[in-house]
Amino acid sequence: MGNNITYWKQGVKDGVPICLGYLAVSFTFGIAARNTGLTAFQSSLMSATNYTSAGQFSAIGLIGVSALYFEMAVTQLIINLRYCLMSCALSQKLKEKTPLIHKFIMAFGITDEIFGISVCNDGKLNPFYIYGAMSVAMPGWILGTFLGVISGDILPLGIISTLSVALYAMFIAVIIPPARGNRILAGLITLSMISSLIFSKIRILSVISPGFKIIILTILIAGAATVIFPLKEEEYEG
Repeated sequence: MGNNITYWKQGVKDGVPICLGYLAVSFTFGIAARNTGLTAFQSSLMSATNYTSAGQFSAIGLIGVSALYFEMAVTQLIINLRYCLMSCALSQKLKEKTPLIHKFIMAFGITDEIFGISVCNDGKLNPFYIYGAMSVAMPGWILGTFLGVISGDILPLGIISTLSVALYAMFIAVIIPPARGNRILAGLITLSMISSLIFSKIRILSVISPGFKIIILTILIAGAATVIFPLKEEEYEG
């Protein structure tokens, strides 16, 4: 038991920087959710149960255009499918006799950042390490969302509009660094933007709902890239 507490404390320590980062991003999400018409409770509940930035931002975009439930479900499945792979990868670092309930709880709390600090741990992974990181990261994500929504009712309209732009800046900050060192990735990002523009300008394609546009473009572009530019195993490991 004492060993588990030690791992939990280490997880909390490593999770504090993640918590601070989540506060900023989820604050922006809270403002965007408020602009979509969600209440503080609804937005916070979404952050507590969904717990994924890309999935939640896409969700409020679809909610804003009254997308079908099916579109939302498939979009969330595609966007969040990577967490399934991350969870499977981390399960290989656990001891063989780790109870299944621990694996389920860990899988729920996995994010890109928590996965990153977890794979950097040498040796076998203790579930309580992830629990420690989750115990500070998740409240930070939920609190930031709540503060973002209620701030929308307090802050001046000019500041709200400025903070709304931060969403696009966040996505740019995510895609630009890896694209600068990878021409293929940069080309795929450019192709995605051009394709999205085409879908919005051509009359026949513009009638397709935003949710299905995301689904179609993701499957087509990601699928084509997988076939044309397969990632070699040694390249992945390096």
